[in-house]
Amino acid sequence: MDNIYLLMVVALAVLAIADLVVGVSNDAVNFLNSAIGSKAVSFRTIMIVASVGIAAGAIFSSGLMEVARKGIFNPGEFYFDEIMIIFMAVMITDILLLDFFNTLGMPTSTTVSIVFNLLGAAVCIALIKIGADQGLSFTDLGNYINTKKAGEIISGILLSVVIAFSVGAIVQFVTRLLLSYNFEKKAKWVGALFGGIALTALLYFIFMKGIKGTNYAKAVVDVVYSGGAEGLLNWANEYLGTAYESVKELAKAQKDFYKIDANAGTMKLTLRGFLETNVLQIVAVGFVVWSALSYVLVNFLKVNIYKLIIIVGTFGLALAFSGNDLVNFIGVPIAGWQSYEAWAVSGVPAAEFSMDVLAKKSETPVLLLFLAGGIMVLTLWLSKKARYVADTEINLSREGEAKERFKPNFLSRGVVRGTVLISQGLAAITPKPAMEFIEKQFTKPVIDLPKDKTYQMPAFDMVRAAVNLVVAGILISIATSMKLPLSTTYVTFMVAMGTSLADRAWGTESAVYRVAGVLNVIAGWFMTAISAFIAAAAVAFLINLGGPAMVAVLLLVAILLLARNTINYRKRVKADKAEDSLKSSESSSIQGVIEESADNIKSFVNRGNKIYANAVDSLVKYDLPALKKGKKGIAKLDAEVEDLRDNIFYFIKNLDESSVGASNFYINILGYLQDMSQSLEYITKASHKHVNNNHKKLRFNQIKDLKEIEEQLNELFGKIKKAFSDREFDRIDAIIDEKQELFNRVNQKIDKQVARTRTEESSPKNTTLYFGLLLETKDLITATMNLLTTYRDNQ
Repeated sequence: MDNIYLLMVVALAVLAIADLVVGVSNDAVNFLNSAIGSKAVSFRTIMIVASVGIAAGAIFSSGLMEVARKGIFNPGEFYFDEIMIIFMAVMITDILLLDFFNTLGMPTSTTVSIVFNLLGAAVCIALIKIGADQGLSFTDLGNYINTKKAGEIISGILLSVVIAFSVGAIVQFVTRLLLSYNFEKKAKWVGALFGGIALTALLYFIFMKGIKGTNYAKAVVDVVYSGGAEGLLNWANEYLGTAYESVKELAKAQKDFYKIDANAGTMKLTLRGFLETNVLQIVAVGFVVWSALSYVLVNFLKVNIYKLIIIVGTFGLALAFSGNDLVNFIGVPIAGWQSYEAWAVSGVPAAEFSMDVLAKKSETPVLLLFLAGGIMVLTLWLSKKARYVADTEINLSREGEAKERFKPNFLSRGVVRGTVLISQGLAAITPKPAMEFIEKQFTKPVIDLPKDKTYQMPAFDMVRAAVNLVVAGILISIATSMKLPLSTTYVTFMVAMGTSLADRAWGTESAVYRVAGVLNVIAGWFMTAISAFIAAAAVAFLINLGGPAMVAVLLLVAILLLARNTINYRKRVKADKAEDSLKSSESSSIQGVIEESADNIKSFVNRGNKIYANAVDSLVKYDLPALKKGKKGIAKLDAEVEDLRDNIFYFIKNLDESSVGASNFYINILGYLQDMSQSLEYITKASHKHVNNNHKKLRFNQIKDLKEIEEQLNELFGKIKKAFSDREFDRIDAIIDEKQELFNRVNQKIDKQVARTRTEESSPKNTTLYFGLLLETKDLITATMNLLTTYRDNQ
């Protein structure tokens, strides 16, 4: 039986590796997006800089593992067997939750996830203990749980959202007002001054995050006081504003800032204390030094100071992420391993060994930190999900138009309307000269690029990327020194959203979609907390109920779910690559538009044929899963047609003067594709609704007639696909001539159903469905022939 705990420790180690992978996939968004979105440097350079930052942060994170040991619950109130149940429940739930968010492409907080997993599992076990002990009541839950920590995390969410968004927006507005979009044409001293401010903030941030939790933070840098024990206490009461009863109490409370010898009555300032008590002096000197160095780099060495800021900022945030969040991935497994070591040498039964040992401070072996850092770096390079999550934030902050992932809702519309009204009100009371100056500074320059480079523009410029990194770094530094529970994920995301708003990246064309995306992500953060708490509590309850067998079952379930998510994700990516996707026309000549439209027609007809055949075959077989798959297929096809229609403005702008007539052709082609899509959508949805509602199956004669039509349509679409694939457009006339024959066949089927309805049909639902399918098939044929006619006439 004792071996089960060793196996659980091994399982925790394996889960730690998996958690590192899914955690980095989610949190890479924090430090990659500004550099990737601005395209300031190559992707390879960004990855190398981020990798070095992650490795450094991992090694410096030793002192940050306490949250998993005693930050959420009071370990002395639990026994070893209960602690292992809590840790197993936390790791299983955490991995599945983070992988779920990665699959959705939604950034979430690994800190919130691990904290509420710990809280949920600990609450569950505590309630079980309370229920088993008749001398306790539910009011005793506070003895087991550190409820204050959970409150801090929730307040941290709210603080991060409000403070980071507001500060990001204000700083970006002021920066753009001073630098404008023509920042590269400003005087050299302007760039040097900006570089001095940014580099001072970033390097102070990096230095603060780097030394925190290491022994270097306690290194002595200056002698402060030597006056005996009584003198130390008097000094503390006067200058620190706290009444300490003994030097020992003073030494314990101020251990991070002062190195105090209680016996000798001396006190020396530590490196961390020096940094945090001399902030203004350090920043002032740093500003002068880095501004001068920036001027030399810009003026004499011709270095782009904005690129340098982005590189340093990326390194800094990667270091902060790794140093802060490594505990979220390996803190629990390490605490489990240390618990097992303490119990194994005690000789006390697992159900009687108190876990007071976890309340003591413990250092994490550097080798483990090094291995964890290596896994994180490898994941950063290899994880495709990390880039999928990063795309979400980049698209939400992108300058101008982008493919919008999120649909607007009443809340996003209300926020946009309210913001517009406030903006109009401020504009009305602002003096006209000031408004003219603001408009001038926010006017985006027109960049002439070759037409084949149009879609390679960065998501935003280097000024916004630099502000994102600097503001996030400063806020995290302030939060660290003030011990505020701000999440790195929340800070970096909301700063990026605030700068996007201030930079007018959210225009009237995209604002409702972007705001909806931000609200979805914020809602996801709260859902992380709620779902983590409930899921971890449920898993802990099951493990407590089922014992070792349940642990094995839950591990197997977790492996199967992770495998299924990974397989489904790869299938989806593979399908997206293999599928004949519709592509926006980028040609500027009428002949080029006709050629590109041929590819779209071929792709649409190929996919439309499969969708129609799937609908009929699945209806005949009463196959609900296949009909659901068909609904997804037509929804995706319809969305691609809608994207093409949304791109008409840019298509017309791109045309040569001699090819403006191509716009009418292109618009008509898209109109007929939309008509075909709507017919296929009705056929698919009506079939799904019929089967989903468990209505009667179609009669044999109805099935026979539908299959005949399906075969004829399959033949028709096959001819169209071949004609457009081989570019043999002389076949179009022969295909169009088949229209009337097809119409006559469909009309015959309608007449036969009318006769059956009057004599033998007994199901109103079948009749309604059947007539609907036939009429929409006629509309599908009509739209197809109109499309072919339009294409033929423009040859």
